[in-house]
Amino acid sequence: MSSEPSVHHATGADAATPKLGRGLTAVFAVSVGVAVLSLYASQPLIGPIGVAFGWNPSEAGLATTLTLLGYASGLFLLVPLVDLVENRSLIVGTLAIDVVALAVLARAPTPSLFLAACYATGVAASVIQMLVPVAVRLAPEPRRGQVVGNVMSGLMLGILLSRPAASLAVELGGWRWFYGWLSAAVAVLTVVLSFAIPRYQPRCAQSYWKLIGSMATILRQEPVLRRRAAYQALCMGTFGAFWTSISLRLSTAPFDLGPKGIALFALAGAAGAVVAPVAGRAGDRGWTQGATRVAHLAVTGAVALAWIGGHVLARGSSAASAGMALAALALSAVLLDLGVIADQTLGRRAVNLLQPQARGRVNGLFTGLFFLGAAAGSGASGFAWMHWGWPGVCGVALAFAGTALAISLMAQPR
Repeated sequence: MSSEPSVHHATGADAATPKLGRGLTAVFAVSVGVAVLSLYASQPLIGPIGVAFGWNPSEAGLATTLTLLGYASGLFLLVPLVDLVENRSLIVGTLAIDVVALAVLARAPTPSLFLAACYATGVAASVIQMLVPVAVRLAPEPRRGQVVGNVMSGLMLGILLSRPAASLAVELGGWRWFYGWLSAAVAVLTVVLSFAIPRYQPRCAQSYWKLIGSMATILRQEPVLRRRAAYQALCMGTFGAFWTSISLRLSTAPFDLGPKGIALFALAGAAGAVVAPVAGRAGDRGWTQGATRVAHLAVTGAVALAWIGGHVLARGSSAASAGMALAALALSAVLLDLGVIADQTLGRRAVNLLQPQARGRVNGLFTGLFFLGAAAGSGASGFAWMHWGWPGVCGVALAFAGTALAISLMAQPR
């Protein structure tokens, strides 16, 4: 690919000639994987961040909650610009803002500046959802589910590896070192993408505010978008509740794991990323509804297993019972991530086929709505942990997961 790709303009339903090869697909997958690291890194860092600023666990959980709320804001207010602004400039500029916000996180001397930087980092991380519709636009339609699955593999690996990477950073140089390293990594990514992404200028006559206002119309027009966003919001609520508090549970008896042990545990969940390409192909073959129900069953079963491992088995006094409890929690992490990733891949494929001329807005709506669920799950999890411990966290997670399963089971065949 040349250092200055040609500029494409939107014509008809979809302007660009499909040309997403394996190399560029890999670039997109790595890019979203790196960019997403900051969204969940604060979850295993709640302890040391709380110590640094004198916070209790519930207050420290604001770091994750504000980051996710910032991300949702970016999805609603920045990602729609994909339909209006030249795509490569938009993506590179947003990444540059992310570099600065991460550098501030690494050096923030006060709690207020740290939390403001958390929100700004979340807003800038919405660049991930600018990259996804660009990848979909460049892919041939029969392979779009597969391409979405491959890019989602990078995204979900980044989400799942962010926790062990952050935990290991505490051992190597502290939580501030992690954010400094991540700022440098995103800076490198910014340079790479400034050459790798083809220029593309959408032909949209709307002003920015009319573009934003049109999102409400799109949401009313598209029942598939509403349904898939609701499914994933509930799944991500479960995801956020589990992963926000699991490091706190693992650091207490009978597990008493340190940062390295928690990092190794988080690596178990990364196995769930393998399902993304499989789910994408299932969507391409017309198996979306059945695969969605299986995904929701997996999420609900994972919560039940997490309660058994973290509460029932953990009450045993022997080393064997502690080992069984830890194994049950690890299995629940894998099962949870499998279900959430499968549902998200199926949903992302479905919504990206709805309105080609509005992919930025559709993608922003879908992801913004479901990350509100993630933020709600994270916030409720911290409160539940403070008042009811691990059973309370599992109760919050089950409320989200059970609702998703019930809705999908009641849905009419399509």
